[in-house]
Amino acid sequence: MFKDILFVGIGGGIGSIMRFLTSRFMARLVAAQWLFLGTLAANLIGCFLIGILSGWMLSHMPDNQPFRLLFIVGFCGGYTTFSTFAFENYRLIEMNQWGILLLYLTASVVLGIIAVWLGMKMVS
Repeated sequence: MFKDILFVGIGGGIGSIMRFLTSRFMARLVAAQWLFLGTLAANLIGCFLIGILSGWMLSHMPDNQPFRLLFIVGFCGGYTTFSTFAFENYRLIEMNQWGILLLYLTASVVLGIIAVWLGMKMVS
């Protein structure tokens, strides 16, 4: 269990640093009102990476838990949780779970926005 936590922690730390650098890089390229493009870039890059990594892992080494924990759970999770969210939604599409997909998408976006609003109201 400790090794698993270590793999996730190392990957997550590197992913978080890379997300920070991605946001800083984008901030140098765009005007202030477009700063959300740093988040968008990180989310899209993270989705692309989780697709590559999980696709490669499933076909080449499906039982390699350390690889999955370091790169998919750790790095991609640290870089962006949106990549995991997108991957889970993709899996629901593959399994033809359209009702669960719609519920998950709607709940995540709507309840996420409400949670941010509620959190901000609580401290203001």
